Amino acid sequence: MRIYTRSGDKGKTSLVYGKRVPKNDVRVEAYGTCDEANSMIGLASSLLEQEVWEGKDKFLEQMHRVQTILFHVGAELATPSDKEVAWKLKEEHIQELEAQIDEWDQHLEPLKQFILPSGHRASSALQVARTVTRRAERLAVGIGDELNPLVSSYLNRLSDYLFVAARFVNKALGGTELPLNTDV
Repeated sequence: MRIYTRSGDKGKTSLVYGKRVPKNDVRVEAYGTCDEANSMIGLASSLLEQEVWEGKDKFLEQMHRVQTILFHVGAELATPSDKEVAWKLKEEHIQELEAQIDEWDQHLEPLKQFILPSGHRASSALQVARTVTRRAERLAVGIGDELNPLVSSYLNRLSDYLFVAARFVNKALGGTELPLNTDV
């Protein structure tokens, strides 16, 4: 597979099935933002490689699964509305996120106030992935009714998942959660 094609040099790119659109098309923005979030999840995972804690392997496997599904979400976003999506997001993918959020949340102190992204480097990277995922969700909503509604739901839940994952990493590795200072 060649990395460069030269076909995008004039500000256009291809969606799945070859339809050419401007590089600032909302679909391109949305799937590009999913790619950005995916890269941040990969960065967070790489920051955890040398760490040791019980459950790390399972955590990293879950991050890899999320990255894979997020890649497929990008494929849905890159498929024109008049074409069949080769891989469809399912309700069970959202339910997986919710189940994991609930499991991790049982091990965390309840939040009594807002917290700032902080603590372990991987936790902060997961918080960045969360904010990028929120942007992907906002862009996906801009596509409108022609998009599988599960895409927006998945992105919404994924941002919650990444928030709790960041907190879980801080707890596992002794990272400090900084509370929002309301006295500014």
